[in-house]
Amino acid sequence: MKKTRLCQLLGIEYPIIQAPMAWITCAELAAAVSNAGGLGTIGPEAGVKTQEESKDMKIVEGGLREEIRKVKTLTNRPFAVNFPIGWGKQQIFNEQRVAAAIDEGIPVAIVSMGSPEMFTRRFHDAGIKVLHIVISVKQARKAEEAGVDAVVCIGYEAGGHIGADEAPTFVLVPQVADAVKIPVIAAGGIADARGFVAALALGAEGVYLGTRFMATCECNAHPNMKQAVLEADDTATVAFGRRTGISRCLKNDYTACHMKMEASGASFDEIREYERSGNDLGGWRRVPAAIVAGNIIHGSAACGAIAGMINEIIPAREVIRRMVEDYKAVVDKL
Repeated sequence: MKKTRLCQLLGIEYPIIQAPMAWITCAELAAAVSNAGGLGTIGPEAGVKTQEESKDMKIVEGGLREEIRKVKTLTNRPFAVNFPIGWGKQQIFNEQRVAAAIDEGIPVAIVSMGSPEMFTRRFHDAGIKVLHIVISVKQARKAEEAGVDAVVCIGYEAGGHIGADEAPTFVLVPQVADAVKIPVIAAGGIADARGFVAALALGAEGVYLGTRFMATCECNAHPNMKQAVLEADDTATVAFGRRTGISRCLKNDYTACHMKMEASGASFDEIREYERSGNDLGGWRRVPAAIVAGNIIHGSAACGAIAGMINEIIPAREVIRRMVEDYKAVVDKL
């Protein structure tokens, strides 16, 4: 497999990054990916066990510290932690998470949903590499100007939060690669060596996989969520939520109701209240209800369009092994 600048930058064997997914990407998955030669990532809410705990800064910070320490007992290889900047209370929480992560000595930070200027210098001063998530050429240029080490381009096919401009991976990645000099990482619509080779052809120097790693033995996603991924086809997901933040999820009653509210002219506050409701979901809000509690019908089941290609639950190391071994065969067919 081709070694790119990303391998040297991050100290990894293969330019394959496991994307962070809130609640379900904890120490075991991150360590498994890193031990297999990629870059494993601890996601938001890692170590948090209930919806109520997620509201307590001390518990959130303590959970993150615990996961970081656990990763270090499971691997001696580099790993990352995700920091979605967000707004309001989430931004305040991330100030504390950043301080805790720096104190714990993480090697890599993946920053999303906010200005690249906010934390880059603090991370660099602590010797931490910074990857910043972007959804446009403009954002990529801004991130490079802020001094980040690499950018992750999230295409419209990706699961979870995506860009409202609907630029797919095949359109976004080459334009960003032409616009910046730092390494570009492709995300969205990649599940195997075919996607990896395609990403390199577009100018990327690494790939960033979420949904494929959700369907692994080490991922903390609820079994119902994993099964839903296995049963998905090429039309199983939908992008929705332009008023409150566009996302891609599996189609279900939640997405149908959400889209109906938008079409009927519901206000931002009304839609946000629906997203945060959960009296019928065992105490969970709709966003984590599917992935954590297994309510695939009424919860937000964040998932990439690539789900239709996934048909088995395998160890994380097997995902990477197959990508590496199949790489040459794919290239030879070109």
